[in-house]
Amino acid sequence: MTMQNLTPFPGQGRPPDQVAFNRMELGAIMGLYGRMVAAGEWRDYGMSFLRDVAIFSVFRRTAETPLYRIEKRPKLRNRQGQYAVIGMDGRILKRGGDLCAVLRVLERKLIRAVE
Repeated sequence: MTMQNLTPFPGQGRPPDQVAFNRMELGAIMGLYGRMVAAGEWRDYGMSFLRDVAIFSVFRRTAETPLYRIEKRPKLRNRQGQYAVIGMDGRILKRGGDLCAVLRVLERKLIRAVE
């Protein structure tokens, strides 16, 4: 009887076919989205899962261009951080390795002076 070198999880070494947000990441994003909808700032969202990037787009109205894009690029994990918030004009508002820290740039929009 010969022993074969079998891997318990075949295909583990190859990269995934598409990048996606996990449950914890979506929980953080949807928590912020719910607060912004309740404040009347945001109305709609869209998600795209591509080969090298996952994108959560936020819209004020459905027919417009996105106000913000929340992107996850795992290839940038060891460089600038895999998460980024990008504005309507394409400027990167915040980039980093911690999603909650990156999303804080959008939470500042909720803070208003009370008279």
